[in-house]
Amino acid sequence: MPMHAPAATTERDCLLGFLNQQRNAAKAAAYGLTDAQAAAAPTASSLTVGGLLKHLTQVERHWTAIIRQEVGAGTDFEAYLAGFRFEDSDTVADVIDEYDAAIRATDDCIVGLDLDHAVPVPKGVPWFPDDVEAWTLRWVVLHLVEETARHAGHADIVRESIDGAASGALLAAVEGWQPTPWLQPWQPVTVLSQMR
Repeated sequence: MPMHAPAATTERDCLLGFLNQQRNAAKAAAYGLTDAQAAAAPTASSLTVGGLLKHLTQVERHWTAIIRQEVGAGTDFEAYLAGFRFEDSDTVADVIDEYDAAIRATDDCIVGLDLDHAVPVPKGVPWFPDDVEAWTLRWVVLHLVEETARHAGHADIVRESIDGAASGALLAAVEGWQPTPWLQPWQPVTVLSQMR
């Protein structure tokens, strides 16, 4: 999916296309990283590429549970913070597998409902409005696009701070694009090339 969401003829396909574009960008930030690099926090914040992917997994699961009315407020602050931590026992492969599983569950939920489906707003959550009874599924999907894009951008900055790899070059490497004068697919730096 080179740099843009695919063309779509329905609103649902358009929404899911943009959501998947941002999901792929977030995952591309981890492409070629070691587990130690995925745990690195090279910027002024404590964000890591691995931690951001874990948080996005948590976000997908949480919103799917809200849509299905399986969860209420979800205001466990410690669980929220833990969702950003890439632990010593975590691996890039496992974190991406978990994210992919959460994505499939979200997509299965979204595909089965009308975009005008009412999603009750959990009450007692400081960042949710008290004067709104429900959002539409459409609003929730747009929120997922927004949240995923925000954190994909964070992952871009963290990744670029680790080894200089930019999102376009990473996407080109992930998707196997041919090199052009404008964009060269990312390649890992080898010890031999560092010595020259």
